[in-house]
Amino acid sequence: MIDFTNIEYLKWGNERQQKAYLALNELNIFEELELYEPLLTGTIPIDIDLPESDLDIICTCEDHAEFSKRLCELFKNKKDFELTSYEYNGVETTIAKFKFNTFEIEIFGQHIPTQQQNAYRHMLIEYKILTQKGNLFKRQIRELKSKGFKTEPAFAKLLGLKGDPYTALLKFNF
Repeated sequence: MIDFTNIEYLKWGNERQQKAYLALNELNIFEELELYEPLLTGTIPIDIDLPESDLDIICTCEDHAEFSKRLCELFKNKKDFELTSYEYNGVETTIAKFKFNTFEIEIFGQHIPTQQQNAYRHMLIEYKILTQKGNLFKRQIRELKSKGFKTEPAFAKLLGLKGDPYTALLKFNF
């Protein structure tokens, strides 16, 4: 099992994972945002990304004004920087997006501990499924994603899960 709480595993991953590791370290992003318990989530860590997939970093933030200020201090000079705050599923959410090297980076903050946020929980479940199902399943996920499916709906389709794919995946029984 990979320790997804530390990005060191990216150093020994595929070429894109290694490039992600270098970019994230060049930005010093995990040290700069340490107060917010940042975690890398999404498709790049579990090797089901497409060329356009972004680096998703989730954070825990209690004070969204302070978090927004910190994100602006750190990244406002990066290419295509955008910062938005809104309510998502009843939870205040702040998102910063920008481009760095060959990556689009999205930093996502909510007042939920990072290891309890759905993005992290989904990724762990997806990783476990991929580990059990093997390379053919991984190729099928990538194929669906290349046809426009989001990650969780692609998993739900291949696994035959009913209802909302995001909720169904969280309830998946192994």
